Amino acid sequence: MQGLGWAAAALAALALATAGPAMAEVQAASGSGPPAPTHCPRACMIGVMDQYIDALVRHDPSGLPLSKGVRFTENTEEIRIGEGLWIGASKGPTTFKVYAVDPASSQVVFYGVMEERGKPIQIAIRLKLINGRITEIEHIINRSISPAAAPNVIAPRAALVTDVPAAERTPRDEMIDDADDYFEAIEHEDGSRAPFAPDCDRRENGSKTTNNNPPVPWPVPLGSPEANRGMALIGSMGCAQQLDTGVMAFITRLWPRRIDVIDEQKGLVVTFVMFNHRGGTGELPIRGVPGVTSLPLGGGSSSMQMMEMFKIRGGQIHEVEAIGFALPYGAKSGWEAYGQ
Repeated sequence: MQGLGWAAAALAALALATAGPAMAEVQAASGSGPPAPTHCPRACMIGVMDQYIDALVRHDPSGLPLSKGVRFTENTEEIRIGEGLWIGASKGPTTFKVYAVDPASSQVVFYGVMEERGKPIQIAIRLKLINGRITEIEHIINRSISPAAAPNVIAPRAALVTDVPAAERTPRDEMIDDADDYFEAIEHEDGSRAPFAPDCDRRENGSKTTNNNPPVPWPVPLGSPEANRGMALIGSMGCAQQLDTGVMAFITRLWPRRIDVIDEQKGLVVTFVMFNHRGGTGELPIRGVPGVTSLPLGGGSSSMQMMEMFKIRGGQIHEVEAIGFALPYGAKSGWEAYGQ
């Protein structure tokens, strides 16, 4: 409020505070919040993200450094700021907080757990800043945390919040290739296509889906004790071995793939990928699992928008975190036309 005297400034602040959501929406649309510094390094970008999350929980976007043309999607749908989670957010993140910061692309991602209407949700939030203002906002939300997954969403795995020692850091371009190779490995049912570390472990919507020892039931029941036992065995395998069984052959295409945020300091790559399931009938052939030759994984057609986060050290994928939700087959991510 440069140029206003203290009395005028106080009156303006009082008017904004009492104007309610409508006024807040006008301010958000006009981009009148103070901008972040044009040069916004790691701590600055994390600060903007925390400011954004605080505004979500207050249900009030006023004061955020929003661009006049800011674009906002939640679970692929373009909506107005003030809608969606802006209405239901009831508590901010506490013990599960992961930040991936990419100054080179002017983007920051938060991945963690907060509450909506008193219920825990997993969320990934992507912000893009240009000239100190937020130009893009993307929410990916898993609103259905299973009881089995609940213990895994109390706190993040330590590796996700730990810096990679300088000697073990992977060049940016190689990190991008490693993430893309992961999706190629799924499409080709070939674990050797991706640089999996021997200790690679994957979690999906909070559920541990690899290296379960002893074998535990798969998060999604398959309809028969035999099939459930087969999937439990597959869930006891490592990342590469599991793909070699062909268990993910029902995923027919991983596209579009957006490899958006590369955090070399933390060794994190954050991607937003559409998992497309063309659908099929009959049994899916399974290889290399004693006593299991097929599983009923054909099913109907669908797509799933996923956020996949990879921890890369020494050129290898050690941790995979994924959250997502089901959509009709052929659904779009909402960002295809915007260079994302």
